[in-house]
Amino acid sequence: MFPKLDPLLHSELRLAVMSILAGVESADFTYLKKQTGATSGNLSVQLDKLSSAGYITVVKGFKGKMPCTTCAVTPAGLDAFGQYVTALQEYLTAGK
Repeated sequence: MFPKLDPLLHSELRLAVMSILAGVESADFTYLKKQTGATSGNLSVQLDKLSSAGYITVVKGFKGKMPCTTCAVTPAGLDAFGQYVTALQEYLTAGK
């Protein structure tokens, strides 16, 4: 029997965001947008979903006079991401 995949992480954009954030201390909105190729609106919606689930923190502030949104993965988010990756590995090795 295959393990259940976290439906929140089983979205291309949310998975991309989590993959980026898992490897850095934090990333700003502009960097995430550039790396994922997402539109501002879509990225914003997906960040809200990850934040509501407790997988990331989103801090809105300013760099000088420019608004800046910074995201970071939470311990719960790292755990969920790790479980997701492990489950995918089980799918990939099931037939071997």
